[in-house]
Amino acid sequence: MRILIVDDHGIVREGLKSLLQNQSGVEVVGEGEDGQIAVELAEQLSPDVVIMDMSMPNLNGIEATRLILQHRPNTKVIILSMHSDGHIVKEALVAGASAYVLKSNLFDEMLRALEAVAEGGRYLSPRITDVVIDDYVGKSAEGEPAKTSKLTSRERQIVQLVAEGKTIKEIALILHISPKTADSNRRQIMNKLGFSSVPELTKYAIREGLTSLEF
Repeated sequence: MRILIVDDHGIVREGLKSLLQNQSGVEVVGEGEDGQIAVELAEQLSPDVVIMDMSMPNLNGIEATRLILQHRPNTKVIILSMHSDGHIVKEALVAGASAYVLKSNLFDEMLRALEAVAEGGRYLSPRITDVVIDDYVGKSAEGEPAKTSKLTSRERQIVQLVAEGKTIKEIALILHISPKTADSNRRQIMNKLGFSSVPELTKYAIREGLTSLEF
């Protein structure tokens, strides 16, 4: 099993490598520190599994999952996160993640998650299973889609970059678009979501798990 590890904290990457290197049939083929690098390395290294943090700068793990699976649909993605909110877990699963492991139980649960996805199954940290079910039941009863469902993957990345304090020029450089297009996209997103200020957009990004601002 070829594994790519992506986390913006070096100590987490090292801990995972130490855990995995003693496992038979497992090879860590690469590592990275943000979602954009994850997408590039997945294309270059063809891993069977990507173990990836959800909260990373520039491109979070959920959006990186969407992009990776567009080109490599057979790749399995295990999301690592501090968030146990049901709607955030649901976003990760909708994006295509095969497993969602809470960082508080990372080293206790990772091998079980790997075994599950290797067999074609899914894995959720036991602590969040009830939360996800309750959230699903609640949302079904309300019958109202979340605001994130209104946004494209590119728009969610722009929201993340704005929330992280990136300037229009920096956003344009990261996304390889013109500053005029970046500014136009930001305005369109705010209109779509009904926000009139960047602080509102930032609070929304944190609430929806697009960024944590604690990298």
